[in-house]
Amino acid sequence: MSPPRVVTVPAHHAYLDAALPPEVVRVDLDPAAGPWEPSPVLDPAVLARRARELDLVHVHFGFDHLGAAALVAFATALREQEVPLVLTVHDVRNPHHDRRTTHDEHLAVLLGAAAAVLTLTPGAAAEITRRWGVRARVVEHPGVLDPGSTTRPGVVGLHLKSLRRNVLEPRRVVVAALAGARAGGGHLQVDVHPDAAEHPELAGLDTLDGLDLRVHERFDDDALADHLRGLHVSVLAQRFGSHSGWLEACRDAGTAVVAPSSGFHAEQWAAVHTYRHDEEHGLDPESLAWAVRTAVATPSPAPADPVWRARQQEQVRAAHRAVYTDVLARR
Repeated sequence: MSPPRVVTVPAHHAYLDAALPPEVVRVDLDPAAGPWEPSPVLDPAVLARRARELDLVHVHFGFDHLGAAALVAFATALREQEVPLVLTVHDVRNPHHDRRTTHDEHLAVLLGAAAAVLTLTPGAAAEITRRWGVRARVVEHPGVLDPGSTTRPGVVGLHLKSLRRNVLEPRRVVVAALAGARAGGGHLQVDVHPDAAEHPELAGLDTLDGLDLRVHERFDDDALADHLRGLHVSVLAQRFGSHSGWLEACRDAGTAVVAPSSGFHAEQWAAVHTYRHDEEHGLDPESLAWAVRTAVATPSPAPADPVWRARQQEQVRAAHRAVYTDVLARR
């Protein structure tokens, strides 16, 4: 049997490089497109024209720009062209949407059309079954960095990036994290992109004792790895979301993670320090300060064992291989 020809949405991502079996033929319908440009396969006309070049479509993320009607048209085109859909639900709650309604509509369409569904944690799988009546196979998130650490004891990192929509009340988050860092004998480094540096809630942060504010453009992959390896603790500031590739990179680097109670972060890694922060109750600053204090006063976790990560990666790839084989056998 020939290796399956797969179009992924998106076409390029570190997760895909780690998770997909190397023998899979990854069909890129627009090699000149940038990494964050919408996939052309989502266009029913393109799909109809190019369907004979592929065996299945595997959607991960990168469909936020479409309305539910456009996704219905995509799903209809898949059915008409007899191209099966595999869906990995990375986001049960989309971190880029103010409200969950739109993403719920997206998931309803995609879950209804998918020949197989994957997700990253048991909690996410249980929610998918409870809300949509669909069984999702749990396949763990693989490593994304070469394991290794140059951790600086006492440095707590809080990267606010461009203050995307799930980062609410950033000043309260910063102040609570700073209190925890100080109490644990460390200091806080806050990183932010230039487009968010003048946000009113961030005004005057650079005057707070024990806080190092850094404004810079988005890290490339190497710079991000160096950044994470230079932290003792990394704080995730989001109020809503599901899973975190950032968390997995910290796990590889040997950097402790303080993560919100929203989502399924604690199911990704048992060493996560959890604080209370979700859409129903908002931020509990005392629990954040305590989690940071505990994390910074505790020795850094060891970087992920490369032998274990390699074995886990093969299991992840084997799971994808089995899903593709099963789906295509039912085609």
